[in-house]
This record gives sequence, C-alpha cells and structure tokens, in this order.
Amino acid sequence: MTEPKTNGHTVIGTRPRRHDAVDKVTGRALYGVDARMPNMLHGRVLRSPHAHARILSIDTSRAEALPGVRAVITAKDLPDPADVMLESNEQGSAPLRYKVLNMLARDRVLYHGHAVAAVAATDAHTAKLALDLIDVRYELLPAVLDGREAMREGAPLLLPELRTERGGAFGDRPTNVASHITYAEGDVERGFAAADLIVEREFTTATVHQGYIEPHAATASWGANGELVIECASQGHFVIRDELADILQWPPSKIRIVPLEIGGGFGGKTTVWLEPHAAVLSRKSGRPVKVTMDRAEVLMGTGPAAGSYERVKIGVTTAGRITALECEIMLEAGAFPSSPIDPAAICAVGLYDLENFRVDGYDVVVNKPKTTAYRAPGAPQSTFAVESVVDEVCERLRMDPIEFRLLNAAREGSLRADGTRFRRIGMIECLEAARASDHWMTPLVQTKGVKRGRGVGAGHWINTSGQATVNARLDADGTVLLLEGSVDIGGTRTAIAMQLAEAIGIPAADVHPFIPDTSSVVHSRLTGGSRTAFVTGLAAYEAGRELQRMMLDGLTRLWGAEARRVAGGGFAGPERQVSFKDAARLLAAARIECNAVVTLKAPEAGPAYAINIADVEVDEETGKTRVIRYTAVQDVGKSIYPPHVEGQIHGGTAQGIGWALNEGYWYDAEGHLRNATLLDYRMPTALDLPMIETIVVEVPNPKHPYGVRGVGEIPIVPPLATIANAIHDAVGVRMADLPITPSRLAASLAERDAGRTVGAGR
Repeated sequence: MTEPKTNGHTVIGTRPRRHDAVDKVTGRALYGVDARMPNMLHGRVLRSPHAHARILSIDTSRAEALPGVRAVITAKDLPDPADVMLESNEQGSAPLRYKVLNMLARDRVLYHGHAVAAVAATDAHTAKLALDLIDVRYELLPAVLDGREAMREGAPLLLPELRTERGGAFGDRPTNVASHITYAEGDVERGFAAADLIVEREFTTATVHQGYIEPHAATASWGANGELVIECASQGHFVIRDELADILQWPPSKIRIVPLEIGGGFGGKTTVWLEPHAAVLSRKSGRPVKVTMDRAEVLMGTGPAAGSYERVKIGVTTAGRITALECEIMLEAGAFPSSPIDPAAICAVGLYDLENFRVDGYDVVVNKPKTTAYRAPGAPQSTFAVESVVDEVCERLRMDPIEFRLLNAAREGSLRADGTRFRRIGMIECLEAARASDHWMTPLVQTKGVKRGRGVGAGHWINTSGQATVNARLDADGTVLLLEGSVDIGGTRTAIAMQLAEAIGIPAADVHPFIPDTSSVVHSRLTGGSRTAFVTGLAAYEAGRELQRMMLDGLTRLWGAEARRVAGGGFAGPERQVSFKDAARLLAAARIECNAVVTLKAPEAGPAYAINIADVEVDEETGKTRVIRYTAVQDVGKSIYPPHVEGQIHGGTAQGIGWALNEGYWYDAEGHLRNATLLDYRMPTALDLPMIETIVVEVPNPKHPYGVRGVGEIPIVPPLATIANAIHDAVGVRMADLPITPSRLAASLAERDAGRTVGAGR
C-alpha cells in the first residue's frame, strides 16, 4: 500500500494499536453467541421447506408437550401491525406489515427458509427436537424465482395487495413490481443520433450473500416491569431498538439494546432477524431466551444481495466522447419490496460526465429471501453492466481503457443523477494513479497452457451521512472517555478516537472509546453506508473542540487570566504553561467538569471513486479462472487509520472477486436453495486470491475538517466488471452473466470455437 501522508497531523494517518486489539486477540471480546443470562432458555426457529405455499394450519401441541419446552410462538403471538412505514436504512422504505410478515409467516410462506414458528426450551437439543413436533399443513403454490419472469403478465403473485409505485402514485392492478423509478437528463435520443458507435448489451447477476463469519444470535430478557433487554451483534443498536418497538408495538423507552462485538456484517446486520423471536419467546416463557442460527439458516433465512438484470446502451463518437447512456435495471427484492434500486440507478450514471442519460429501475418481488444491504447495495450490479459495455466500446474504438475513462470521467461540476452537481470528487485522480501504477506500466507476460488477460473497471458509491452522537469526558489522569453512538465494525472506534485525539492534541492511546447501550447515549444511525468514520468522526472532532473550550474556560477561572492553547495539546496563561495532563489534574482538583456531548446531522458525505486493474489466467480446457495480480486504487479523502483503510479495500475487493467468479444462490425448479452450506456456496479463500495491491488517493472531502470520505463500500463495486473485462482480454469471450464459473466459461469458449469452425468452413 502507498503510505498516506500525515500532512502535519500527529495522530491521523498514523498506525496506533487498535483499542480493541487486546480483547480481540485474547478472546475476551464478547460476540452474540457469548451472551449469557441467568436461568436462560435456548430458542430455535422452524422454517418453511417450500418456496411458496399457503399455510392451512399450524399445530404446536406436540411441541408444547415435550419435556423441557417452555414456549412456542407463531405469527399469532406478534401484534397485527398498522400499515405504517419503516425506515429501511440504505434501501428506501417499506410497510411495517412486510417486516412483520418476514419475521413469522401468517397466511403464506414466500421463500424456502421463511420463519413459521419458534421454540424456547431448557437446552438447544430439546428446542431442535421440538421443531420436528410442530405440524404445519401447506397447500403448494407456484413459485417465481426470476425477476424478469415475475414482471410478466400472468406470473404468480406474491403479495396480492401490491401495486407498482411510480412518482408517488400507485398502479390500479396487482403486480410483482413494487416500484419503478426514473432518472433522466438531456435528450437521450438526440445523443444516440449524434453517436458514431452504439453498443447495447444485457447482463444478469446472481443472488449472493455477505458471507460474514459470525452467524446471527440474539438474547432477550423481558422483565416483569415491562423492560425488554436484548444483547446482540448488529450494525446499529438504535435501528434494532426502533424496529423492535414498531414490530412489537412496545415503547422504545422500555427497550434496551446492549451492543456486542460483531463478527462481520457488510450490510447484512442492519436490521432485525432473531431479536423479535427471542423477545416474544422471553415474554411468553417468563425467562431469558437466546436464539441462534446455524450457517444454513443464515444463507436461507437472512438478507442476501439482490439478483439482477441490466440492459445498457451507450453511444460514443469516434473521438471517444460518450453522447448518451441508457440503462434499464431490475433488482430482485426477495419476497418483500425494497431492494436498493435507487442507489443502483444513481451509481449507474455516476462515473461519467454525461449530458444525456436515462435510467429506469424496477424493484421486483420473487420467492427468495428479502434482500438486505451488501456493501454499496445495488452499485456492483449496475456498475458491472455499465463498465462491461464501456470496455467493449474501448475495444471497438481501439482506445486505451484508462484514457477513455479520463476523457469522460465525472468531475467537479458534473451532473449527478438527482440533477445536482458534484462537488470535489476524485475519479480523475484515481485514473491518473492507476495509469502511473507499476501494475499498469508492467507488460502482461503470457505463459504456455493458459491465456492471460488484463482488465480495468471503475466504481462509484454515493456515501451517506445522517445523525451521530458522541460524548467526550475528560478524566483526572488526562485521558478522555469517548462514548460513541455508532457500533464498531472493522476498527471504526479507533478511527473515531483518532479524530478526537487529533482535535485536542493528545495520543490516540489516551482516548478510551466505548460503545454503550441505547439507554446510555443519544440516538445515532447505524454503522453503514460508509458514514461512520465520516459523520461520527465529525461529531468527535466537534466534541474535541468543545472539550478544549471547556478546559480553557476552566483554566481561565482558576488562573484569573485568559488561558490559551499551545503546541502539543497544552495550555498557557500569562505566567504559566501546563501540559494537557497537568491541566486535567488541575481541573479535576478544582472539581471543574469537562464533558462535551455532540449530536449532529452531517451534510452530504462526499462520494467515493475507485479504479481496479486485474490480471487473470484462464485455462481454456476447463474454464477455470485464476486472478494472478490485482491493484485497487481508491480515493479515501483522508486516510485516518491506514490499517483500517487497507483492510476495507482488501476485504471488499475479495468479496467482489468472489461475486464475479464463484458466488451465487442455486435454486432448483421448486425454489429450494440447494447450496446452503459453505462447502457448496463457494466464497474465495486465501488460496484463490493474489496479494491485493492498494493505492490510496486522497482528494479531501470539503464537508469534513480532515477531508474524510467513506471507505468501506466502494471496494466491492469495480471488481465484477474488472474481472469480466480481464477474461475477455484473455480469451476473447464477453461474459454477461455472473458468476463466471468454470462451466459457464467453458460453454462460452466452446461456442466461440464452434463459431470459428463454422467460419473456417465457409
């Protein structure tokens, strides 16, 4: 990795030890499965064996009679929700009714793995036995597993009350299309008329899972006083609290969520999964209940990323200037509405400086699990299609793919999909860094027996902001207790603590970050959307400034003369100077409290850009692809904590490579998920990946005092097209359907060779 410059900063840009390092490496850190409460029961969830079926009856009597069983619940134990809207983090909003129906099916099951009932027993083994004693009678219904099929007239309807929403108005007949959005600017037809070359292609991507290591677990205790306490790992304990309050129709003031360490989330832990089950089982049994998932349940019953279909049409001049871009995107929302179709559409046109564009997006329900966010939700799918067509345009114009992108790159002042203009962004700087990289400058060497190719792909992510809260309290020993409202993922507590330390001029080790429960800190949004280091860091910066002001006021009162800051974080008066730690001791001795609480809603977060270069090796006999070199160039605004930045880029890139080459849900014709294990759901391991080279570009975000931009989501966006473009460069075949498995590629190579044979015989 290229080492970021500190630019005169003493803390940010350095590599202190993570504040949670000792607990993590010694095993003291507590995760969801580690939760324990006195007299605790164990819960399990019964899930549907069918993709689509009417529930005729549920008989729980045999399960309830099993010794050791203390409670059994079905949808009847959940309140019947009012038709109100729930904020759904990065994926728009959806009626509360659908959230509740996803927790426990009422009249119909809508996907293989849909929760039907739950059991609490004295031990996990008994709870599992009890599931087999619940008798559910089903009437099978036809399933629809492909979004394009679901959109057709006569397709089986999942939600008879669903009407297509477009611009705030709803259609007049039942449909599987939940919404249709459009972003447009200029005159697309005129743009295509001005083009010398037009390329139009269709693409699909599979349903994929985030692949976090830690399965879901939730432990609940519903007290006799009506207080509900839940210990769980999530990406936002306030989101969990608020969703539970809506689902259970219980006051949020009586719900306390205790955040535990999280073993990966990537967007998949931004909503409730087991928490309602644990809560209602606890209320019914009168005892604490812990409910856990095994890996098959995680894959079958939680929220993967949407499968997709895209049609992309791009017109260009012979000089390489894009004259028009048209894109149609369909995302599969799963069984209930609200896929990330809006960011998918925005990011489809966010890479280039376009005068004429139109994007139509469709949110479509199918008999699969309800989708959830997955790192830049929606952007990998739409960008794969756009960047694949861009690569073909470059090939047909015989233009260098980086030079073409430089000619058309989005820049400050370029039009965004929503009609506003970009502020300072870093796509051009990323392209220039990629062009100057050792990877791009080093010729690709061919070897015997395999074909090698090099591909380029770009990515854009919008980044988000929202509310954040921190509480910075000065202690007598000169350290600062930092209470953060955002849960930690991947080292965010350290990145936020470093911004506070920089603001007040003390070492990062002298800040002690802590993430309290929802009753101990003011409301904050979730850790997601690449917002946390930006917006919670901004709150920490402001808290640092307020803490300094309090210290200056306190010292001024003590000394009887105005105090001022000096280098190194210290303070001085007319006749004396003290260090930060000595100032803290003086203030503590005088019983002068310094406690800064900052709650803010940040301005726009500043979008992120990335450019990837990949070299691949293809065995034409088997179709197997091996990635042999990979470089990820990314604008991070300012690298606060370089190890965190490296980890995010490495992890997102690895996930993107898996999405391109291996990963995908495999359903049979009846809608049964057939690869619900990590043996069959093929995520890349260390053996499948090269060392990923990272080049950090720092184009400061003008909306943050240190220039921070979100880092965590953009790395997954470019790899899908980058890998596909590299494969084409190697073997001359353009793969439009992901994943590019050996069997798929081998079939395409056979078609290529058959075409050559036919051509040779004419």
